[in-house]
Amino acid sequence: MLRYLILVVENSLALGILGALLFGAAGKKGALLQRRLVQGGLLGTVLALILAVLRRTTALINRGYWNLWILGLAIIGGILFILLYWGLGKRKFPPCATPVFGWVSLLLMGALCFYTLPTLFLYPTEFVLAGESIFSTDFLFKLIGFSLGLGLVLLVGIGIFQAGIPLSPGFVGGLLTLGLILNMLGQATSMVQFLLARRMIPMIRWLFRIVVAAAGYTQVLLYLLISIGVCLALVLWIQSRRPPQGYKNPAEHRKIRASLRNHRRWSTVVAGGALGAMVSLTALKAYTEQEVTLSPAEPMHIQGDEILIPLEQIQDGHLHRFAYTTADNTEVRFIVIKKNEVAYGVGLDACDICGATGYYERKQEVICRLCDVVMNKSTIGFKGGCNPVPLSYTNRSGNLIIAIDTLETERHRFK
Repeated sequence: MLRYLILVVENSLALGILGALLFGAAGKKGALLQRRLVQGGLLGTVLALILAVLRRTTALINRGYWNLWILGLAIIGGILFILLYWGLGKRKFPPCATPVFGWVSLLLMGALCFYTLPTLFLYPTEFVLAGESIFSTDFLFKLIGFSLGLGLVLLVGIGIFQAGIPLSPGFVGGLLTLGLILNMLGQATSMVQFLLARRMIPMIRWLFRIVVAAAGYTQVLLYLLISIGVCLALVLWIQSRRPPQGYKNPAEHRKIRASLRNHRRWSTVVAGGALGAMVSLTALKAYTEQEVTLSPAEPMHIQGDEILIPLEQIQDGHLHRFAYTTADNTEVRFIVIKKNEVAYGVGLDACDICGATGYYERKQEVICRLCDVVMNKSTIGFKGGCNPVPLSYTNRSGNLIIAIDTLETERHRFK
């Protein structure tokens, strides 16, 4: 549950904050820009859904190359938006630039949605592994975490938009400009990383050092975006504590006071949402990423070319881990768990997706240590999803028997 809450906040909060600031700033420039932003958001969402489906069902989509083009469009849109926003305000452009500003807004909003949303659309496809049912506690917890993450992002976004309405165009536009610049720094870093990795640009030492340093501050950029939202809420709160002195009658006075109370409420919403996001990205993330120590390997008997494990040793229904050292001194781990009265789940302590990170038991559930996915015990011993790589076994004379040749063949997974 916490994993998907954190992933959703981590991947979509920037879009929520920038989208709210874009709508707030555009509203101060006229309804045309807001319409274009809505159109851009819808277009980006549709394209993101198509891209997510293609990524899920085909091998035609290279995510890196797609992101390169999308981020390029987002950066171009961001630069043009900033220039037109401030240029039109100071009348540096002719009136015909206003429609162009609308299309630039559409491009920017569409590119931001197109980049962010495919990953968000794909998360629900991870909720159910092969052989599992949607009517399970694990599926419910993942859905709750995903929904809470979306709710938190929407809460912050709506709060920032509402808090920005009473504030001056210059202040909201300034915060938006700063947010777009921070976001473009992160986008440019991702683009250069990809280009260097694919040798599409020369490996220049000073550029590589800059990119490595910038990549380490990706999370900091998100914290700064959150700080922008908090700054907006703080200014609105301060203004709401200083009501205007002039009013014509008691009714107008009551209306002013009600408006100021509403401003303070939205300021509180933004501050609370920002606090929730920060807790998710720091304390909760640290909690979910804390290292899990695998249980030690249990004793077993080796007889000739077979491994013998007494059945009474594995009758309790808990996870049992074993390790065999191959001819080239590679330790191959495997796990055994009793599934029912007649069947055992036997597999490597590794899977095709996460590698040899291993599994552990938590509250009578088998968990992948890397991705925190809960295994369906009935499917352990079968291929698919994050299941352990299955091992063949036989029962003979009160022992579970595994051929050593099988483990020797799979030793490459643990190197």
